[in-house]
This record gives sequence, C-alpha cells and structure tokens, in this order.
Amino acid sequence: MNSPFFGSEIITTTRKQTMAISPSPLVDIYISNFPEHTQNLLQLLRETIMAEAPDSEEVISYQMPAYKWKGMLVYFAGYEKHIGFYPTGNGIEAFQHEFTGFKWSKGAVQFPLDRELPLDLVRRMVRYRLEQNAAKVKSGKKS
Repeated sequence: MNSPFFGSEIITTTRKQTMAISPSPLVDIYISNFPEHTQNLLQLLRETIMAEAPDSEEVISYQMPAYKWKGMLVYFAGYEKHIGFYPTGNGIEAFQHEFTGFKWSKGAVQFPLDRELPLDLVRRMVRYRLEQNAAKVKSGKKS
C-alpha cells in the first residue's frame, strides 16, 4: 500500500522561533486516512518526534510527514502492515545494530503495526539526527 497522501506540494507550518513545534494540518489529514489503530500509532510517533525536536518544523515531504531542523531530520509513513521510519542513511547506519526483529534497509526501518513502537529508539535516533544537523551547520557544510 502506498502512502495515502498524494499532494504534490511541500507545505510547511510556520511558527515563531520561541514556540514549540506547531502540528501541521496536512499531517493531521495524512494520519486521518488510516485505520484507528494505525492512526494512534502514527500520532504517538509524531508526538515522540515533536517532543525530542521541539524547534523543528513539521512538513509534508515526499508525500509523508517529515521534520526539519537545520536540514531534514526524519520522516515517517504509514502502510498496511507497518510504519516506515526514515532517519536518513546516517541515522540507520548509527543504529542498525538495534534493529533486531525489524526489517530495515540503508534508509529505513519498519515497525510492524502488531508490535509496540520502540519509542526509546526513536527518541535516540531523533536526538542523533539533531546532533548531525547541528554539526553540519557548525562545520559550514550544506544540509
């Protein structure tokens, strides 16, 4: 099953720098297209990411929810039997030893809908990606 969000535009939320991340109405719509159980898991994942990266910007990118802070941080997407989590290639590389029991590739890890989300792992991956983006900015590299 492909992502149910098929808009072609990348639309971002706007907020003041001092405010916590504002939920995007487009991500609300994205999540609402799934069965209730999947919606609950997607919302929990969303809230976990937003709590770890409160200064990030919630957007739709590549037809899925994504978070930006000094460059792209992470993406996620719902599917029929799993949630795809995309912490970019270096996020996967840094944590691949912790993916026992999960399908994964060089850019994504799959969290089955019939298992508890590994929220501690997600938190650590988001923090890692924040550090990576901050280091890129500090070194003057493009994100």
